[in-house]
Amino acid sequence: MTAIHLSRPPQPRTPFDPYTVNVDLHCHSNISDGIHEPEDVVERAHRNGVQWFALTDHDEVGGVARARQRATELGMGFIHGVEVSVTWAGETVHIVGLGIDITDPALVAGLERTRGGRAGRAQEMADGLAAVGIPGAYEGAMKYVGNPELISRSHFARWLVEIGRCDDVREVFGNYLVEGRPGYVPHRWAKLKEAIGWIRGAGGVAVIAHPGRYRFSDLERHAFIAEFKEAGGEGIEVLCASHTADDARRAVLAAREFDLKASRGSDFHGAGESRVEPGMLGPLPDSVEPIWAQWGIG
Repeated sequence: MTAIHLSRPPQPRTPFDPYTVNVDLHCHSNISDGIHEPEDVVERAHRNGVQWFALTDHDEVGGVARARQRATELGMGFIHGVEVSVTWAGETVHIVGLGIDITDPALVAGLERTRGGRAGRAQEMADGLAAVGIPGAYEGAMKYVGNPELISRSHFARWLVEIGRCDDVREVFGNYLVEGRPGYVPHRWAKLKEAIGWIRGAGGVAVIAHPGRYRFSDLERHAFIAEFKEAGGEGIEVLCASHTADDARRAVLAAREFDLKASRGSDFHGAGESRVEPGMLGPLPDSVEPIWAQWGIG
């Protein structure tokens, strides 16, 4: 069993079925590109009946201790987490790290390098928007930033909704912030092998986040998951807010083909913005093994 970093509830619980326990292992706070403080995200999860929770901010672990403290106060199980941005075959993919030691030097240094360059990228995004008649985007986006090192497309999207350019952030992304649109600027993130190395070196397990979102051909997807597995990856998100039923089915097939454990996470970013609240996804199918079962959760 992996030496996982987690905090168990202060009082013993009656054992439960790992397929029915309410687990959410993918959520964000305003330490990265979420809206709410870490404590507030934990409280929302608790109100929705979450029993085990992980905060997985992008390339940053600064909110983990705060979230863990609030989870402990509420009697929730808590798992240390992060979501690492990775460039693979020219595409941005995300790898969730669960059970990490947030003080591990190699992980901390790797995340710091991955965050580097976001400010310059953000200024280029603002310049692209200014070129199509939307000035002041950098300053506007900064109004929504909790951590200046992690300014992102989501912050620009919220400002563009505020000024009435679009009705919601999904429309903003489609019109302005994806490849081929004026506010899109690519960024070179971590390499897949090094991201998994940071996570494993910090005592955690690596999980492919929302695999249904990536614009891969079937051949590319197979190669990506094979490389992930070969590098030491252990899990794949089967259930998340952006997955359709077909996405979940394909993730189940991948889990079985590559002997990966299944994970579940809402990818919650904020009230009124995210498709699903923390803890509101359905149960995993019994054809896959929950990744948390190996940690005695269940």
